[in-house]
Amino acid sequence: MNVILGISAAGGIGIGKVFILPERQELVIPQNKISSEDVAEEWKRFEDAVEDVQEEIESHQKSLGSEDLQRVIFETYQLMLTDPVFTKELKAALEAELYNVEYILQNKTVEYAQKLRSSGNDYLAERSHDIEDVFGKVMNILLDYHPFNINDVPDGSIIVAKEMKTSDTVILSKRKIAGLALTEGGVASHVAILAKSYGIPAVVGLGNITHLVQEGTTMIVDGTHGEVIDSPDEKTLADYEEKILQEQKYLATLHKFKDKTAETQDGTRFKIYANIGTVEEAELALEEGADGIGLFRTEFLFMNEIQAMNQEGGIFSSATSEELQFQAYKKVLEIMDGRPVTIRTLDAGGDKLIASKDIPSIAEKNPLMGLRAIRMSLFYPNVFRTQLRALYRAGLYGNLRILLPLITDVAQVETALGIAKGVQMSLKAEGIPFKPDIPIGIMVETAAAAICADCLAPHSAFFSLGTNDLTQYTIGIDRENPTVAPNYNEFHLAVLRLIKNTIKASVNAGIPVSVCGEMAGNRESAMILAGMGIRRFSMSPKQIPLIKETLSQFSIRELEAISSQSLV
Repeated sequence: MNVILGISAAGGIGIGKVFILPERQELVIPQNKISSEDVAEEWKRFEDAVEDVQEEIESHQKSLGSEDLQRVIFETYQLMLTDPVFTKELKAALEAELYNVEYILQNKTVEYAQKLRSSGNDYLAERSHDIEDVFGKVMNILLDYHPFNINDVPDGSIIVAKEMKTSDTVILSKRKIAGLALTEGGVASHVAILAKSYGIPAVVGLGNITHLVQEGTTMIVDGTHGEVIDSPDEKTLADYEEKILQEQKYLATLHKFKDKTAETQDGTRFKIYANIGTVEEAELALEEGADGIGLFRTEFLFMNEIQAMNQEGGIFSSATSEELQFQAYKKVLEIMDGRPVTIRTLDAGGDKLIASKDIPSIAEKNPLMGLRAIRMSLFYPNVFRTQLRALYRAGLYGNLRILLPLITDVAQVETALGIAKGVQMSLKAEGIPFKPDIPIGIMVETAAAAICADCLAPHSAFFSLGTNDLTQYTIGIDRENPTVAPNYNEFHLAVLRLIKNTIKASVNAGIPVSVCGEMAGNRESAMILAGMGIRRFSMSPKQIPLIKETLSQFSIRELEAISSQSLV
């Protein structure tokens, strides 16, 4: 029996036979000089390969339901394949450098993926794998390479792999996969997101697990505790089989909390909101009993729908960009039917996928500390104005709140509010209907914001605690780095004291405060946060019934006692 520790990516327990996905063969990319007369033929080869990949993706889409999250991912892949900025740059490089299209494609894919990894944004960094995946399929066709077919994985398997390509995750919805054990990957990857959606236990960051286990042996994946057990003995196997039965019974009891109000035994009530990244996830939030949307991340929308529709590359300066944003925001507000919807303005760095003539690509040595989030919006105000125009227009269709990310001082808020006021004046002058009195709040996700929360509160309609970044910035730990991830601790006294200080400032100023980081959807941390005074939580939709059930087990006095012990 061998216990291997990793990072939890999707909770639950799975037992099955190991199936090791073969690693992708390292392809040798030829580098051949061509003449200018060969450019048209090379470009035709590329277009034909793209068309073949599009047909393959379309065949996968036909097997998925209209609300399936994987459908959204495959739609994203289709957009990547036809992205006007990428294809324009690729063709220009082909014409200028005069090398075979495989060589040019490889260089451009690596360039784009690296920019994403350097963006300083976990979500965008994970999208580098998507770029490599979808254009890797194009490369396979160009080189006539036929990789392993993911559909050969048997039902009931534990998939062990270095990584799973996003396009390979179609198997998660088609087969009864028992669990995932991956060497690489992060909690923000599409694989992790889909594993959570389908209830498949997943552990990532497992080092060289593919070399430690043998195919066909029995394996336990404990996604809740972030570990896998290879070749368990009979007692361990029996213990985990019993845990699975108990877990199934527990999940059945959680179902009744979906439509209940979150409250303690003595009647203290809470609002439980959902974090979403796409319009489609708003429907899932309702199904799980969300009281509203506490965080709508708009990066995904910017990266794909807007960019793909703009054929000139100026994705943020066009009327089309504003209109597409408006339609997306309006749709979410209509789905939520009067429930509050908090939409965060763009929280991304200057990576190529969301770049345009308005946002030049900038190389940064430390992008996590660089031009990102509100800093980028204020540095490129045209981008910010376009998004605010769409938000103010959409505000007529529901209960909208606007959230500013990575605020560190009052001057940033004042500047942002000034731009917002200018947008309102512009819309009014143009005779465009909009809602003027939309509350604008800030994310407290740095020590600077938490310490100076009393200064920021008079300028903010509400606070939203982003505990993921707050923890990383405060204790200097990258939770996506498997080497140091075990030291990532949301319960660190410094983090809890910063949260407490933020709550105190919000109470004194009379403004609401919520938590939208991972702490909100965690049973233990939700108890501590409730005891500290948090009454609004926002989390992954699937976590909503769990947190409602957790809060119902205690009185507010008991939660305050639990919290006070953590602050000593």
